[in-house]
Amino acid sequence: MLDDHSGGHRAATQEQTAALPTLSPPDAPPDEFGRSVPSPGGPVLKAGPPAENYGPANHPPANHGARPRGPKPHAGRGMNSKIPLPSRPSSPAPAGAGDPNAVPLAATMPFGPSHNDAADRHRAVRPNRSAAVRPPVRPFVRLRGRHAAMSRRQRWERRYVRNLLVADLTAGVAAGAATFAVRFGTQVTAYNRGYLLLSALLPLVMLLALVGSRAYERRYLFVGTDEYERVIRGGIGLIAGAAVLSYALGLDLARSYVLAALPATVASALVLRFALRKRLHLSRARGECLRRVLVVGHEMSVVSITRQLRRERYHGLEVVGACLPEHHDGAIDLPVYGTFDDVATAVDAADVDTVVVLGCPELDGEQLRRLAWRLERDEVDLVVASALVDVAGARTTIRPFDGLPMLHVEHPRLHGGARLVKDAVDRFGALLLVLLFGPVLLGVALCVRLTSRGPVLFRQVRVGRDGREFRIFKFRSMYVDAEARLAELKHLNEHDGVLFKMRDDPRVTTVGRWLRRFSLDELPQLLNVVAGQMSLVGPRPPLPSEVAAYAGDVGRRLAVKPGMTGLWQVSGRSDLPWEEAVRLDLRYVENWSLSLDLVILMRTMSAVVRSSGAY
Repeated sequence: MLDDHSGGHRAATQEQTAALPTLSPPDAPPDEFGRSVPSPGGPVLKAGPPAENYGPANHPPANHGARPRGPKPHAGRGMNSKIPLPSRPSSPAPAGAGDPNAVPLAATMPFGPSHNDAADRHRAVRPNRSAAVRPPVRPFVRLRGRHAAMSRRQRWERRYVRNLLVADLTAGVAAGAATFAVRFGTQVTAYNRGYLLLSALLPLVMLLALVGSRAYERRYLFVGTDEYERVIRGGIGLIAGAAVLSYALGLDLARSYVLAALPATVASALVLRFALRKRLHLSRARGECLRRVLVVGHEMSVVSITRQLRRERYHGLEVVGACLPEHHDGAIDLPVYGTFDDVATAVDAADVDTVVVLGCPELDGEQLRRLAWRLERDEVDLVVASALVDVAGARTTIRPFDGLPMLHVEHPRLHGGARLVKDAVDRFGALLLVLLFGPVLLGVALCVRLTSRGPVLFRQVRVGRDGREFRIFKFRSMYVDAEARLAELKHLNEHDGVLFKMRDDPRVTTVGRWLRRFSLDELPQLLNVVAGQMSLVGPRPPLPSEVAAYAGDVGRRLAVKPGMTGLWQVSGRSDLPWEEAVRLDLRYVENWSLSLDLVILMRTMSAVVRSSGAY
């Protein structure tokens, strides 16, 4: 049953309303649409006494004049409450703002063709100008209980770990698919259906193996060889587990499939992880993905570590300030945030996520413990730097003794079974590289022979392990009288050590410049590696005259075999100063490992492409 509302409607239509005031714009020429355009002063309003029953009921809510300015019930609780409002010059309130019978604001606003386009712009598909100019940046959300800098670091670290997961899954899928295609072809039969299932499960199994070897823990990522060691360890464990499971359950697995799929997965994961790390290092070189570091210590120690971290920026530590002892001179080219007692407040002032405490007698165990408690609240990392120089973490072990953490340092592995394994890997790898680069070796030898007079190979006496001399092989890149002309060019040496380096050496042939640029002249040294005189990775092989000029600890370089490549070669080669080259070679001698050799070999490929320091 419908109700009859016609009476109410009739009464509403017959209700007396007030007449709106009329607008009388001044004389102005009409626009292109035939409408009158007001003058800049706005339309002229013929105001008069309000009509009877004239009030707010006669107008929509938006035209009631100035709104009362009072505290909003939800002010400051919106998503943009932290964004400051634009400052506007205060202007007097419009006439009649407090009068309920005031003239509506819409009647006093200028009108024109663009005035009524707001609704069209609001409904348009194209974004407005301000939204198009602003880049789509995700809003920064500070995590509860963490410092702001720590929240930023957590964000890019989580993104990096997610990329690692995707890379490892991609490596498993690619290796499983490639091995299945090579071993069984593209046809799925009743015999190879089980191997197809194994290929599909291989990425997940590899992921579980890497999780078990802790290859995703952030303390092993970003820099160093621990990450690669754990990937190799997880792959070896996976291969051993597959062999034991196959023998225990009596599974008739094709050994060729297992021995090809699993190593291929590990190798692919290593390559993809190396590529991700190189991309991270490039980002850090641009000033991204860095940890903000506050250094606590004496002036000389702070200057030394700051200089080293700025030179090796790929470590991701950006020193933004320091805390120095009392009565310091402050000449360290860094902002000083106070003394050792002001570290806690300096963390907030400098917005850091890592505090590095250098060795200083003023900070004893009790003070460090209280500082650790204070930094724990904001989850700011505390790093205590030891006085050891170029000692890797694999050689150090923390052993508690009556509540005191004692740092035990292992001796470097210069002898024993590890050396035998390295020697076997070097010789076998060099033999494979000789077979792989055979056509390149023949092509380079032909170019050297046809472009200049003299032999193809250059033989020279170098000093090897324990001071034993041997003859090194290289493609000849200089003229035959290069040794005789060395004395007249000694004063043009551009290196600061015992080496002679010259960018535009007139003794180098035209083909030799290209050979040196891409390090092709060193390929014959593979023969020295096969003979056991050199290693694939190691310090640079020195001349006897250079060894005679060694001073101090430089002779420690002769404790291992010289290598075709090394830390010195992949870190700048001839562009490095002598002291830095010695330090890098000594670091390798003290901390060598097969995983470090693998990293240096992969870095060698990018260094050869860049050809930096090669002359």
